[in-house]
Amino acid sequence: MGPLAGIRVLDLSQIVSGPMAGGWLADQGADVIKLESPEGDPVTGFGARRGGVSGIYVAVNRGKRGEKLDLKDPATHARFEALVSWADVLIENFRPGTMAKLGLPYERCAEWNPRLIWCSITGFGPSGPYANLRAYDPVVQAASAVCALQAGAEPEPKLVGTLIFDKVTAITAAQAITAALFARERTGAGQKVEVAMLDAAVAFNWVEGMYNQAFVDGPEAPMPDYATFGRLWRAKDGWVALSALQDVEFRALRDALGHPESLADPVFDTGGGRFANLPAMMAAIGAEVAKRTVAELMEGFTRAGAVGCVVNDRETLLTDPQVVHNGCIVEVDQGKAGRVRVARHPVRFSATPAVTLPGPAPRLAGD
Repeated sequence: MGPLAGIRVLDLSQIVSGPMAGGWLADQGADVIKLESPEGDPVTGFGARRGGVSGIYVAVNRGKRGEKLDLKDPATHARFEALVSWADVLIENFRPGTMAKLGLPYERCAEWNPRLIWCSITGFGPSGPYANLRAYDPVVQAASAVCALQAGAEPEPKLVGTLIFDKVTAITAAQAITAALFARERTGAGQKVEVAMLDAAVAFNWVEGMYNQAFVDGPEAPMPDYATFGRLWRAKDGWVALSALQDVEFRALRDALGHPESLADPVFDTGGGRFANLPAMMAAIGAEVAKRTVAELMEGFTRAGAVGCVVNDRETLLTDPQVVHNGCIVEVDQGKAGRVRVARHPVRFSATPAVTLPGPAPRLAGD
């Protein structure tokens, strides 16, 4: 049984951020009911589909039970009250004020169930100048300065090519819910937990992305943005990523590349020397990497314990030997959609294992 066995979750959310948070709780053993409107979750029809269901929908809703309820109809509110009374946790990611307009605000639900943990996910927060904006991942990337960081040496900002802050928000919400459940064990009382995508994005981005802005009076010497240090390296038959920030890592990289003469200059032995001679070092590394196949480079990286790895594409990820060894990808039997690959829950618990072979996403009556 998972660490959250016995916890009951009512998931009203749609798209990715809320459903993925509920999905993580389900992976950890919670009993999750996904409550959908008669129209269903819009993400059901987004992206690659089979048998009327999208891969995204299965990925974030696997292992949940399902029920349809039109909360705009007051006749359904008695059933909703029963579900709220049953639940330990409620997750919603509607625009601010939506549940109040339905006559079902947090305060009313807390009267029905004082132990309820209500998790409200919004784009920009429950109030403020942006509160009424509809929020999807790209606009949060833009507002949080992440797009600006992707520019690197180029002048134009760029989007990250994944729903990074939908997923960061989901993980943040799942952690906050479990923290609130732990607090309830101490106090006996539930509470409202609010997670704004913008807040999660700024916190996620801050660590290295804003180090030049960390000191109120300015740093002693501004540093190039962290993103400028990153690049991929072309091999004979593909690409690799590598790094050598610490001296021991540079020695391992030099070993992995067979101690080439081009990297033997003692000036490269220290971080200060490497930084002062960065163009020469980068050119030398690039020339050595280009002489080798990806397999040859990977042999050297693993033998020497260097910082480096193959750049997988979508297809090679499925057969990457470490991904296969870790069992990162499992299959869900999704009925008429057939077998659907999803990512295994990434955490391993020694005593209360998470679900490794999740059940299907809910397919509700009429779908």
